[in-house]
Amino acid sequence: MVDILHRIGVTTPTPQTVYDALTTVDGLAGWWTEKTTGDAGPGGTLEFRFPAGGFDMEVVELRPQERVAWRVVGGPEEWVGTTIEWDLRQDGDWTIVLFAHRGWREPVEFMQHCSTKWATFLLSLKALAEDGAGAPSPDDVQIDDWN
Repeated sequence: MVDILHRIGVTTPTPQTVYDALTTVDGLAGWWTEKTTGDAGPGGTLEFRFPAGGFDMEVVELRPQERVAWRVVGGPEEWVGTTIEWDLRQDGDWTIVLFAHRGWREPVEFMQHCSTKWATFLLSLKALAEDGAGAPSPDDVQIDDWN
C-alpha cells in the first residue's frame, strides 16, 4: 500500500476555519467541488461530483479542530477502500494541515495525477480559509488531460 501525503500551513488564529471548510457541505463546495452534497456528520456520506466523475465518502471520524477522516465508498476502483485524513494543529499564527490519502494498492499513474490535484485543492482550501474564496471545480487548476 502507498499513500499520498501533503503538508500546508494556513494563516488563521485557530484551526476552526479550516475545520469548518472540511466538515460542512458549503465549506467543501467552497474549495473542492461546487457539486458537493450529502451528510457531513459522523457516519454520513458526502458526494463529490466533477466533470470527469466523482467520489462518495463515508465520514468516519470528526474531532473538532483536530481531525477529519473519510473512507472512500464510491468512485474509481483505485480510490474505493482508501481513506482520506486531515490532521490539524495550531503552530503560532498557522494552522498546519497534514493531509493523507492512504491505502492505494500500487503507485499507478492515476495516483500521480491525484497527488498533484490534491496539492492544487489544498491551495484552494488555503485560499478559502485565508481570503474567503477558493478555486473549487469547475474553476480549479487544470493540470492535464484527465481533468
